[in-house]
Amino acid sequence: MMSETTIGVWGIAALFLCLAIRIPVGLSLLLVGFGGIWVIEDMRTAIAAMSAETYSSMSSYSMSVIPLFVLMGNIAGAAGYSQRLYDAAHNWVGHLKGGLSSATILGCAAFAAVSGSSVATAVTIGKVALPQMKRFGYADGLATGSVAAGGTLGILIPPSTGFVLYAILTEESIGKLFIAGIIPGLLLTLLFVAVIIIVTSLYPEQGPAGPATSWREKFAASFNAMPLITVILVSIGGIYLGVFTPVEAAGVGAALVAAMALMGRRIGLKDFTPIIFETVTMTAMLYLIVIGAHVFGPFLSLTDIPQTLGARLSEMGLGPYSTLFLILAGYIVLGMFFDGLAMLVVTLPIVFPIITGLGFDPIWFGVMSVIVIEMGLITPPVGLNVFVVKAVAADVPMATIFRGVFPFWLAMAACLLLLIMMPQLALFLPDQMTH
Repeated sequence: MMSETTIGVWGIAALFLCLAIRIPVGLSLLLVGFGGIWVIEDMRTAIAAMSAETYSSMSSYSMSVIPLFVLMGNIAGAAGYSQRLYDAAHNWVGHLKGGLSSATILGCAAFAAVSGSSVATAVTIGKVALPQMKRFGYADGLATGSVAAGGTLGILIPPSTGFVLYAILTEESIGKLFIAGIIPGLLLTLLFVAVIIIVTSLYPEQGPAGPATSWREKFAASFNAMPLITVILVSIGGIYLGVFTPVEAAGVGAALVAAMALMGRRIGLKDFTPIIFETVTMTAMLYLIVIGAHVFGPFLSLTDIPQTLGARLSEMGLGPYSTLFLILAGYIVLGMFFDGLAMLVVTLPIVFPIITGLGFDPIWFGVMSVIVIEMGLITPPVGLNVFVVKAVAADVPMATIFRGVFPFWLAMAACLLLLIMMPQLALFLPDQMTH
């Protein structure tokens, strides 16, 4: 008869097979977790685990943050606020070399603060920015690369579905994770802009300067974008100051965006039907992932794989940072083939005990994990954001987009190194939070 560890290895292999043949992430986790518990224990235990974990997951108060932030992002996208954010950035930096690409990155960063989704950010800003860059003769690689890379900011700058899932799976504070993502998110935004400046300095023809705008136009565009920026400051600032819990901040943000969109006649009541439908669809997918992860976790615990792997790594005598680099390298390789959120929920039950056992801060590692997921979003052969941008820019070859995102991938690697050398970049703001 097979040992529990052998069953666990076969279970993980089965999970990756399910993901490779495109079975939804949550369903894959649920099937393998349920089946594994059944094989190791019995059917009654598997059913009890699934029902108990489903109830405890869905009855968790913190889970209500997901539909509210998803709703806020969907309303903002439908109301066309992304256009206002891009226009503001365009007016301030569009006249510089590569300015439209820089405006794209800044627009993505701003929209990320209401979206929480990299795909939504890439699609929404891409539809606005790509036609503009094409009109001014930008190289396809730089144009599409800046949209694909800028979109990844959607899961680093709060609110972030990646941080929510990480917090639920590790029982860390959602609020602290959100706040921890602010400085790294701004740092990565600046690194992306630096990449554009370097590329256009070496190859000016790739990103010609756009038309200059007057101070009046700059301030008018900024004024138009101010309502959404105010919502961002209220919701995220409220979490930092201790005025709101993350759930309350999500509710306040969604209500403010809905009120602004209705009063400004950006959308009508009839437009809420598709918005609600899209929100429910996305929420159901994320909820299923959480349920699946909570069933898969107990199965892994029964197999002793996390403990065995931790012991083997300790026996290798690599030291904390060598072990960390090994884990991050593994994440980057997995990110080449699997969806980022799938990778997170599959690996965290194994990796998290090792990380905390080495003495690393779990909030800091949460930020590191999300950045590595971001790298996977633009890494071939899967690179989900690249496929999203390809759908918007159908005439641009896939190879051109992947070449265009490579310098931004290097910027992400540089951001990771800076966070390893200076953990306070992620931990300073959470440490200052009002309790």
